[in-house]
Amino acid sequence: MAELYIPQAQLSRLVHLVMPGKVVVVYGPRRVGKTTLIKRYIREHDPDALLVTGEDIVVREYLESQSLAKLTSFVGRRRTLIIDEAQHIREIGLNLKLLADHVEGLRIIATGSSSFDLAHQTGEPLTGRKYTLLLLPLAQLELQETESAHQTRAHLEQRLIYGSYPEVVLMDSNEDRQLYIKELIASYLFRDILQLEGIRHADKLLRMLQLVAFQIGHEVSTSELGTQLGMNASTVDRYLDLLEKSYILYSRRGFSRNLRKEISKSRRYYFYDNGIRNGLISNFNPLTMRDDAGVLWENYILAERLKYNLYNGRLAESYFWRTYDRQEIDLVEEWGGKLLATELKWPAKSSRAPGAWRKAYPDSSFQVVHPENYLEFITGSAP
Repeated sequence: MAELYIPQAQLSRLVHLVMPGKVVVVYGPRRVGKTTLIKRYIREHDPDALLVTGEDIVVREYLESQSLAKLTSFVGRRRTLIIDEAQHIREIGLNLKLLADHVEGLRIIATGSSSFDLAHQTGEPLTGRKYTLLLLPLAQLELQETESAHQTRAHLEQRLIYGSYPEVVLMDSNEDRQLYIKELIASYLFRDILQLEGIRHADKLLRMLQLVAFQIGHEVSTSELGTQLGMNASTVDRYLDLLEKSYILYSRRGFSRNLRKEISKSRRYYFYDNGIRNGLISNFNPLTMRDDAGVLWENYILAERLKYNLYNGRLAESYFWRTYDRQEIDLVEEWGGKLLATELKWPAKSSRAPGAWRKAYPDSSFQVVHPENYLEFITGSAP
Protein backbone atom coordinates (compact mmCIF):
# COMPACT_ATOMS: atom_id res chain seq x y z
CA MET A 1 0.00 0.00 0.00
CA ALA A 2 1.35 3.41 -0.94
CA GLU A 3 2.38 5.86 1.74
CA LEU A 4 0.21 8.80 0.82
CA TYR A 5 -1.81 11.44 2.62
CA ILE A 6 -4.85 12.55 0.66
CA PRO A 7 -5.72 16.13 1.71
CA GLN A 8 -8.97 16.12 3.68
CA ALA A 9 -11.48 18.85 2.89
CA GLN A 10 -12.64 19.10 6.50
CA LEU A 11 -9.16 19.98 7.82
CA SER A 12 -9.50 23.67 6.95
CA ARG A 13 -12.97 23.72 8.47
CA LEU A 14 -11.63 22.11 11.64
CA VAL A 15 -8.87 24.71 11.90
CA HIS A 16 -11.47 27.46 11.52
CA LEU A 17 -13.79 26.08 14.21
CA VAL A 18 -11.27 25.23 16.94
CA MET A 19 -11.29 28.08 19.45
CA PRO A 20 -11.09 28.65 23.22
CA GLY A 21 -14.21 27.72 25.16
CA LYS A 22 -15.69 25.65 22.33
CA VAL A 23 -15.88 21.93 21.58
CA VAL A 24 -15.63 20.62 18.01
CA VAL A 25 -17.22 17.18 17.63
CA VAL A 26 -16.10 15.17 14.59
CA TYR A 27 -18.53 12.40 13.61
CA GLY A 28 -18.34 9.79 10.91
CA PRO A 29 -18.28 6.09 10.11
CA ARG A 30 -15.42 3.96 11.37
CA ARG A 31 -12.28 3.84 9.22
CA VAL A 32 -12.92 7.01 7.21
CA GLY A 33 -9.94 8.93 8.59
CA LYS A 34 -11.04 10.76 11.74
CA THR A 35 -7.84 9.85 13.57
CA THR A 36 -5.81 10.79 10.49
CA LEU A 37 -7.60 14.16 10.43
CA ILE A 38 -6.79 15.04 14.03
CA LYS A 39 -3.19 13.85 13.75
CA ARG A 40 -2.79 16.02 10.67
CA TYR A 41 -4.31 18.93 12.57
CA ILE A 42 -1.78 18.40 15.37
CA ARG A 43 1.13 18.08 12.95
CA GLU A 44 0.32 21.18 10.93
CA HIS A 45 -1.40 23.48 13.42
CA ASP A 46 -1.05 22.46 17.07
CA PRO A 47 1.93 20.21 17.87
CA ASP A 48 1.53 20.75 21.63
CA ALA A 49 -2.04 19.42 21.74
CA LEU A 50 -2.87 16.60 24.16
CA LEU A 51 -4.23 13.62 22.20
CA VAL A 52 -5.94 10.79 24.12
CA THR A 53 -8.37 8.00 23.30
CA GLY A 54 -11.64 7.13 25.02
CA GLU A 55 -10.71 3.47 24.71
CA ASP A 56 -8.02 3.95 27.39
CA ILE A 57 -9.33 3.00 30.84
CA VAL A 58 -7.06 5.52 32.59
CA VAL A 59 -8.30 8.32 30.34
CA ARG A 60 -11.89 7.30 31.07
CA GLU A 61 -11.25 7.43 34.83
CA TYR A 62 -10.38 11.12 34.56
CA LEU A 63 -12.82 12.20 31.88
CA GLU A 64 -15.81 10.48 33.52
CA SER A 65 -15.09 11.98 36.94
CA GLN A 66 -17.16 15.20 36.80
CA SER A 67 -14.49 16.52 39.18
CA LEU A 68 -13.11 19.86 38.07
CA ALA A 69 -9.91 19.23 40.02
CA LYS A 70 -9.30 15.87 38.30
CA LEU A 71 -10.22 17.25 34.90
CA THR A 72 -7.92 20.26 35.15
CA SER A 73 -5.04 18.16 36.47
CA PHE A 74 -5.52 15.81 33.50
CA VAL A 75 -5.27 18.65 30.98
CA GLY A 76 -2.39 20.35 32.81
CA ARG A 77 -0.83 23.24 30.93
CA ARG A 78 -2.00 22.10 27.49
CA ARG A 79 -4.22 24.52 25.63
CA THR A 80 -5.79 21.92 23.33
CA LEU A 81 -7.40 18.62 24.37
CA ILE A 82 -8.24 16.10 21.65
CA ILE A 83 -10.26 12.99 22.56
CA ASP A 84 -10.45 10.24 19.93
CA GLU A 85 -13.28 7.66 20.24
CA ALA A 86 -15.02 9.89 22.77
CA GLN A 87 -18.27 7.88 22.62
CA HIS A 88 -16.69 5.37 25.03
CA ILE A 89 -16.59 7.95 27.84
CA ARG A 90 -19.70 8.11 30.04
CA GLU A 91 -21.21 11.57 30.56
CA ILE A 92 -18.61 13.01 28.20
CA GLY A 93 -20.80 16.05 27.52
CA LEU A 94 -20.98 17.13 31.16
CA ASN A 95 -17.25 16.71 31.64
CA LEU A 96 -16.42 18.66 28.49
CA LYS A 97 -18.79 21.40 29.64
CA LEU A 98 -16.86 21.68 32.91
CA LEU A 99 -13.59 21.98 31.02
CA ALA A 100 -14.92 24.46 28.46
CA ASP A 101 -16.48 26.65 31.14
CA HIS A 102 -13.73 26.60 33.75
CA VAL A 103 -10.37 26.11 32.01
CA GLU A 104 -9.59 29.44 30.45
CA GLY A 105 -8.35 29.31 26.88
CA LEU A 106 -8.86 25.56 26.44
CA ARG A 107 -9.72 24.27 22.97
CA ILE A 108 -11.39 20.84 22.71
CA ILE A 109 -11.88 18.37 19.86
CA ALA A 110 -13.80 15.10 20.30
CA THR A 111 -14.29 12.39 17.68
CA GLY A 112 -16.90 9.64 17.56
CA SER A 113 -17.70 6.84 15.15
CA SER A 114 -21.47 7.20 15.37
CA SER A 115 -24.05 9.74 16.35
CA PHE A 116 -26.05 7.64 18.82
CA ASP A 117 -24.29 7.97 22.10
CA LEU A 118 -21.96 10.88 21.48
CA ALA A 119 -24.73 13.05 20.07
CA HIS A 120 -26.96 12.19 23.01
CA GLN A 121 -24.24 12.84 25.58
CA THR A 122 -22.94 16.07 24.08
CA GLY A 123 -26.26 17.49 22.91
CA GLU A 124 -27.87 19.25 25.86
CA PRO A 125 -24.77 19.79 28.06
CA LEU A 126 -22.89 21.51 25.23
CA THR A 127 -25.72 23.62 23.83
CA GLY A 128 -24.13 26.79 22.50
CA ARG A 129 -20.65 25.45 23.15
CA LYS A 130 -20.04 23.03 20.28
CA TYR A 131 -19.64 22.76 16.55
CA THR A 132 -20.00 19.52 14.61
CA LEU A 133 -18.15 18.20 11.59
CA LEU A 134 -19.13 15.11 9.61
CA LEU A 135 -16.36 13.11 7.96
CA LEU A 136 -17.31 10.59 5.25
CA PRO A 137 -15.40 8.26 2.90
CA LEU A 138 -13.07 10.20 0.63
CA ALA A 139 -14.75 12.57 -1.80
CA GLN A 140 -13.65 13.00 -5.41
CA LEU A 141 -13.00 16.66 -4.64
CA GLU A 142 -10.34 15.39 -2.19
CA LEU A 143 -8.96 12.68 -4.46
CA GLN A 144 -8.48 15.11 -7.32
CA GLU A 145 -5.74 16.76 -5.27
CA THR A 146 -3.53 13.68 -5.76
CA GLU A 147 -4.53 12.40 -9.22
CA SER A 148 -4.66 13.73 -12.78
CA ALA A 149 -7.82 13.94 -14.88
CA HIS A 150 -6.61 10.89 -16.80
CA GLN A 151 -6.18 8.93 -13.55
CA THR A 152 -9.61 10.01 -12.37
CA ARG A 153 -11.23 8.66 -15.53
CA ALA A 154 -9.25 5.44 -15.21
CA HIS A 155 -10.34 5.01 -11.58
CA LEU A 156 -14.05 5.62 -12.14
CA GLU A 157 -15.01 1.94 -12.42
CA GLN A 158 -12.96 1.18 -9.30
CA ARG A 159 -14.87 3.87 -7.37
CA LEU A 160 -18.22 2.55 -8.58
CA ILE A 161 -17.40 -0.97 -7.44
CA TYR A 162 -15.09 -0.61 -4.43
CA GLY A 163 -16.01 2.82 -3.10
CA SER A 164 -13.80 5.43 -1.47
CA TYR A 165 -12.77 4.35 2.01
CA PRO A 166 -9.20 5.68 2.40
CA GLU A 167 -7.48 2.31 2.75
CA VAL A 168 -9.48 0.90 -0.17
CA VAL A 169 -8.37 3.80 -2.38
CA LEU A 170 -4.73 3.29 -1.44
CA MET A 171 -4.69 -0.47 -1.99
CA ASP A 172 -3.03 -1.85 -5.09
CA SER A 173 -5.17 -4.89 -5.88
CA ASN A 174 -8.88 -5.60 -6.16
CA GLU A 175 -8.41 -8.80 -4.17
CA ASP A 176 -7.09 -6.75 -1.24
CA ARG A 177 -9.98 -4.33 -1.61
CA GLN A 178 -12.55 -7.12 -1.48
CA LEU A 179 -10.98 -8.65 1.62
CA TYR A 180 -10.83 -5.27 3.35
CA ILE A 181 -14.46 -4.41 2.60
CA LYS A 182 -15.66 -7.82 3.76
CA GLU A 183 -13.69 -7.45 7.01
CA LEU A 184 -15.03 -3.91 7.47
CA ILE A 185 -18.60 -5.20 7.15
CA ALA A 186 -17.98 -8.18 9.44
CA SER A 187 -16.08 -6.35 12.20
CA TYR A 188 -17.09 -2.69 12.20
CA LEU A 189 -20.30 -1.97 10.35
CA PHE A 190 -22.76 -2.85 13.13
CA ARG A 191 -20.48 -2.39 16.14
CA ASP A 192 -21.99 0.87 17.37
CA ILE A 193 -25.57 -0.27 16.87
CA LEU A 194 -25.01 -3.56 18.68
CA GLN A 195 -22.97 -2.01 21.52
CA LEU A 196 -24.88 1.18 22.15
CA GLU A 197 -28.46 0.40 21.20
CA GLY A 198 -28.88 -3.12 22.56
CA ILE A 199 -29.85 -4.57 19.18
CA ARG A 200 -29.41 -8.32 19.33
CA HIS A 201 -30.24 -9.34 15.78
CA ALA A 202 -27.26 -8.47 13.62
CA ASP A 203 -28.59 -10.94 11.06
CA LYS A 204 -31.75 -8.84 10.66
CA LEU A 205 -29.68 -5.68 10.16
CA LEU A 206 -27.59 -7.44 7.53
CA ARG A 207 -30.63 -8.76 5.72
CA MET A 208 -32.31 -5.35 5.84
CA LEU A 209 -29.27 -3.70 4.25
CA GLN A 210 -29.15 -6.37 1.55
CA LEU A 211 -32.80 -5.71 0.71
CA VAL A 212 -32.24 -1.94 0.63
CA ALA A 213 -29.18 -2.47 -1.60
CA PHE A 214 -31.47 -3.83 -4.31
CA GLN A 215 -33.94 -0.92 -3.97
CA ILE A 216 -31.65 2.03 -4.69
CA GLY A 217 -33.53 4.48 -6.88
CA HIS A 218 -36.92 3.23 -5.66
CA GLU A 219 -39.12 4.11 -2.70
CA VAL A 220 -38.66 1.77 0.25
CA SER A 221 -41.81 0.36 1.84
CA THR A 222 -41.31 -0.30 5.56
CA SER A 223 -44.33 -2.61 5.60
CA GLU A 224 -42.86 -4.70 2.76
CA LEU A 225 -39.49 -4.83 4.49
CA GLY A 226 -41.24 -5.88 7.68
CA THR A 227 -43.00 -8.72 5.89
CA GLN A 228 -39.74 -9.95 4.37
CA LEU A 229 -37.86 -9.66 7.67
CA GLY A 230 -40.58 -10.89 10.02
CA MET A 231 -40.86 -7.66 12.03
CA ASN A 232 -43.40 -4.87 12.35
CA ALA A 233 -43.14 -1.57 10.48
CA SER A 234 -42.21 0.45 13.59
CA THR A 235 -39.24 -1.84 14.25
CA VAL A 236 -38.19 -1.49 10.61
CA ASP A 237 -38.37 2.31 10.99
CA ARG A 238 -36.21 2.12 14.11
CA TYR A 239 -33.62 -0.06 12.41
CA LEU A 240 -33.47 2.23 9.38
CA ASP A 241 -33.03 5.22 11.69
CA LEU A 242 -30.14 3.49 13.47
CA LEU A 243 -28.51 2.63 10.15
CA GLU A 244 -28.70 6.31 9.21
CA LYS A 245 -27.24 7.37 12.55
CA SER A 246 -24.35 4.98 12.03
CA TYR A 247 -23.65 6.59 8.62
CA ILE A 248 -24.26 3.44 6.59
CA LEU A 249 -27.38 4.77 4.87
CA TYR A 250 -28.98 8.13 4.24
CA SER A 251 -32.44 8.87 2.90
CA ARG A 252 -34.23 11.30 0.63
CA ARG A 253 -37.93 12.11 0.63
CA GLY A 254 -40.02 13.09 -2.33
CA PHE A 255 -40.22 16.73 -3.40
CA SER A 256 -43.70 18.21 -3.64
CA ARG A 257 -44.98 21.75 -3.87
CA ASN A 258 -47.77 22.04 -6.40
CA LEU A 259 -49.19 18.75 -7.62
CA ARG A 260 -51.52 16.32 -5.87
CA LYS A 261 -50.04 13.49 -7.89
CA GLU A 262 -46.52 14.09 -6.57
CA ILE A 263 -45.17 11.45 -4.17
CA SER A 264 -43.94 13.16 -1.01
CA LYS A 265 -44.27 10.81 1.96
CA SER A 266 -42.13 7.91 0.75
CA ARG A 267 -38.36 7.73 1.15
CA ARG A 268 -35.51 6.40 -0.93
CA TYR A 269 -32.39 5.06 0.76
CA TYR A 270 -28.81 5.23 -0.47
CA PHE A 271 -25.42 4.06 0.77
CA TYR A 272 -22.68 6.52 1.65
CA ASP A 273 -20.22 4.18 -0.04
CA ASN A 274 -20.57 1.94 -3.09
CA GLY A 275 -18.03 -0.56 -1.78
CA ILE A 276 -20.12 -1.23 1.32
CA ARG A 277 -23.21 -1.70 -0.83
CA ASN A 278 -21.47 -4.16 -3.13
CA GLY A 279 -19.82 -5.99 -0.24
CA LEU A 280 -23.19 -6.53 1.42
CA ILE A 281 -24.52 -8.28 -1.68
CA SER A 282 -21.17 -9.99 -2.42
CA ASN A 283 -20.93 -8.57 -5.93
CA PHE A 284 -17.60 -7.05 -6.97
CA ASN A 285 -17.98 -8.03 -10.64
CA PRO A 286 -16.72 -5.55 -13.26
CA LEU A 287 -19.31 -3.32 -14.91
CA THR A 288 -19.35 -5.43 -18.07
CA MET A 289 -20.66 -8.35 -16.02
CA ARG A 290 -23.35 -6.45 -14.12
CA ASP A 291 -26.93 -5.39 -14.72
CA ASP A 292 -26.89 -2.69 -12.03
CA ALA A 293 -24.38 -0.19 -13.46
CA GLY A 294 -27.08 2.50 -13.50
CA VAL A 295 -27.81 1.84 -9.82
CA LEU A 296 -24.11 2.11 -8.94
CA TRP A 297 -23.88 5.37 -10.89
CA GLU A 298 -26.88 6.88 -9.11
CA ASN A 299 -25.65 5.86 -5.66
CA TYR A 300 -22.12 7.11 -6.38
CA ILE A 301 -23.07 10.50 -7.82
CA LEU A 302 -25.63 11.24 -5.09
CA ALA A 303 -23.12 10.42 -2.34
CA GLU A 304 -20.42 12.52 -4.03
CA ARG A 305 -22.83 15.44 -4.46
CA LEU A 306 -23.78 15.14 -0.78
CA LYS A 307 -20.08 15.37 0.19
CA TYR A 308 -19.52 18.26 -2.22
CA ASN A 309 -22.37 20.24 -0.68
CA LEU A 310 -21.34 19.34 2.87
CA TYR A 311 -17.67 20.22 2.50
CA ASN A 312 -18.41 23.48 0.69
CA GLY A 313 -21.00 24.64 3.20
CA ARG A 314 -23.82 24.55 0.64
CA LEU A 315 -26.98 24.17 2.71
CA ALA A 316 -28.99 22.61 -0.09
CA GLU A 317 -32.09 20.52 0.63
CA SER A 318 -32.06 17.39 -1.49
CA TYR A 319 -35.00 15.26 -2.70
CA PHE A 320 -36.11 12.91 -5.44
CA TRP A 321 -39.23 13.70 -7.47
CA ARG A 322 -41.83 11.29 -8.77
CA THR A 323 -45.49 11.37 -9.72
CA TYR A 324 -48.01 8.57 -9.43
CA ASP A 325 -47.94 8.25 -13.22
CA ARG A 326 -44.20 7.46 -13.01
CA GLN A 327 -42.62 10.69 -14.19
CA GLU A 328 -39.49 11.15 -12.09
CA ILE A 329 -36.22 12.99 -11.49
CA ASP A 330 -33.30 11.48 -9.57
CA LEU A 331 -32.28 14.60 -7.63
CA VAL A 332 -33.93 17.91 -6.84
CA GLU A 333 -31.91 20.48 -4.89
CA GLU A 334 -33.40 23.55 -3.30
CA TRP A 335 -30.82 26.17 -2.44
CA GLY A 336 -30.85 29.94 -2.33
CA GLY A 337 -34.50 30.06 -3.35
CA LYS A 338 -33.82 28.13 -6.56
CA LEU A 339 -34.60 24.62 -7.77
CA LEU A 340 -32.06 22.50 -9.65
CA ALA A 341 -33.30 19.22 -11.09
CA THR A 342 -30.71 16.61 -12.08
CA GLU A 343 -31.14 13.35 -13.95
CA LEU A 344 -28.34 10.80 -13.68
CA LYS A 345 -27.59 8.72 -16.77
CA TRP A 346 -25.30 5.75 -17.36
CA PRO A 347 -24.20 5.57 -20.10
CA ALA A 348 -24.30 9.12 -21.40
CA LYS A 349 -27.44 10.19 -23.21
CA SER A 350 -29.55 13.32 -23.50
CA SER A 351 -32.81 13.80 -21.67
CA ARG A 352 -35.48 16.43 -21.11
CA ALA A 353 -37.18 17.25 -17.86
CA PRO A 354 -40.55 15.46 -17.54
CA GLY A 355 -43.51 17.44 -18.79
CA ALA A 356 -45.23 17.57 -15.40
CA TRP A 357 -42.06 19.01 -13.85
CA ARG A 358 -41.65 21.67 -16.54
CA LYS A 359 -45.26 22.70 -16.15
CA ALA A 360 -45.24 22.79 -12.33
CA TYR A 361 -41.78 24.39 -11.91
CA PRO A 362 -41.09 26.47 -15.03
CA ASP A 363 -38.40 28.56 -13.31
CA SER A 364 -36.31 25.57 -12.26
CA SER A 365 -33.06 24.48 -13.91
CA PHE A 366 -32.54 21.01 -15.36
CA GLN A 367 -29.39 19.09 -16.25
CA VAL A 368 -28.23 15.57 -17.08
CA VAL A 369 -25.13 14.22 -15.34
CA HIS A 370 -23.34 11.36 -17.10
CA PRO A 371 -19.83 9.86 -17.26
CA GLU A 372 -18.62 12.52 -19.69
CA ASN A 373 -19.54 15.58 -17.60
CA TYR A 374 -19.90 14.44 -13.98
CA LEU A 375 -16.73 15.86 -12.44
CA GLU A 376 -17.88 19.47 -12.40
CA PHE A 377 -21.10 18.37 -10.64
CA ILE A 378 -19.23 16.61 -7.80
CA THR A 379 -16.05 18.68 -7.52
CA GLY A 380 -17.01 22.14 -8.78
CA SER A 381 -14.39 22.07 -11.52
CA ALA A 382 -14.24 20.53 -14.97
CA PRO A 383 -11.36 18.14 -15.83
